[in-house]
Amino acid sequence: MPFSDGARSGHHPGVRSAYEHVVRRNPDEPEFQQAVLEVLDSLSPALSRHSEYADQRILERLCEPERQVIFRVPWRDDQGNVHVNRGFRVEFNSALGPYKGGLRFHPSVNLGVIKFLGFEQIFKNALTGMSIGGGKGGSDFDPKGRSDNEIERFCQSFMTELHRHLGEHTDVPAGDIGVGGREIGYLFGQYRRLANRWEAGVITGKGLEWGGSRVRTEATGYGNVLFTQRMLERSGRSLDGRRVVVSGSGNVAIYSVEKAQQLGATVVACSDSGGYVVDEKGIDLDLLKQIKEVERARISEYAERRGDARYVEGGNVWDVPCDVALPSATQNELDAASARTLVRNGVLAVAEGANMPTTPEAVQVLREAGVLFAPGKAANAGGVATSVLEMRQNARRTSWSFEHAEAELAEVMTGIHDRCEEAAERYGAPGDYVLGANVAGFERVAGAMLAQGLI
Repeated sequence: MPFSDGARSGHHPGVRSAYEHVVRRNPDEPEFQQAVLEVLDSLSPALSRHSEYADQRILERLCEPERQVIFRVPWRDDQGNVHVNRGFRVEFNSALGPYKGGLRFHPSVNLGVIKFLGFEQIFKNALTGMSIGGGKGGSDFDPKGRSDNEIERFCQSFMTELHRHLGEHTDVPAGDIGVGGREIGYLFGQYRRLANRWEAGVITGKGLEWGGSRVRTEATGYGNVLFTQRMLERSGRSLDGRRVVVSGSGNVAIYSVEKAQQLGATVVACSDSGGYVVDEKGIDLDLLKQIKEVERARISEYAERRGDARYVEGGNVWDVPCDVALPSATQNELDAASARTLVRNGVLAVAEGANMPTTPEAVQVLREAGVLFAPGKAANAGGVATSVLEMRQNARRTSWSFEHAEAELAEVMTGIHDRCEEAAERYGAPGDYVLGANVAGFERVAGAMLAQGLI
């Protein structure tokens, strides 16, 4: 994977050296290499201005996790058969605070995927302005088609090993793909049994009746749309009246649809792994929630129940013309060909609801076309920010109203946007949210690492 051409083609030698070092040490981890390249590609201006970052080999230290934990997860299915999955927790960087990042249960999970997610989390968490480090975890377990009892047994086995590495001042996981409220409940319950204490701040995304925060469910999707709105406003535009396409139909997608509709947009399409639906009148949010959150059914059911909607099996949701695109499904879902289609159809802004859903080639297409582009480490940071707000409520043994929690989220997202914008302008690249996010996050973490010695 080469560095980008154009304005940042003159890379600081420390950047190339650090990337080559990562490739040598992690040869079979393409997702991790891609995530590292995407960040390093922006950092030459910062290294040129702050030679101490290069002298102290900050980049190489940043790209090497502080700790990587891999463990087996044996569990028994409803027929009595024994299965063995692999569990991971990568505690990447704690310069700013305890490791913080979600758990993903999906067949695609491997060490490289978790490292890519954990690396992204360092900068995402730094951009929030809060005192949290970066980490990520998960398993190659597939919850699809499994009974509640099977998922409970798996979660208990997973936490039996993982609990020894956690703590509200050490490492605080949350949910991600395949890990929702049900799984968080089973994981937290097992942690309590093993730790013999009510340590609510050790895991976030909990139910409202036992330590959870209002707006946590909505936070990633809401935050992505709030960032998009702020980005459009700074260019003299708005979401109101815009035509929006959202990929995916999970938690992030659903609440991106909800907040976009609240701000006056018309969301006309969403998708799942089987295909996508188009509803020109605007997605019926109640129906979408019923199908996806309650019934856990396929998106094709939406078109069957909504007469004016159409379903395209196996199609590409980015073929649907829109003003704003919100990729909210999974990594590398929006490629260069799709980006060119979006540009031809007049897209104004793309904001990543998922982690690294846009390929490097697609990002280049969008930026060269003058499309506003918000990287996931900035745009989808609302989820982890609200997790920290949940920890804050846990520490005080209190609970906020929905309105208060949403106002806190809005303030955090405005702060993230403005940090990205300010950093981009300071380094002579106004409107470049990729550079702004990477440099702003990097400077905060690198400064903390330098202050704390050789860590």
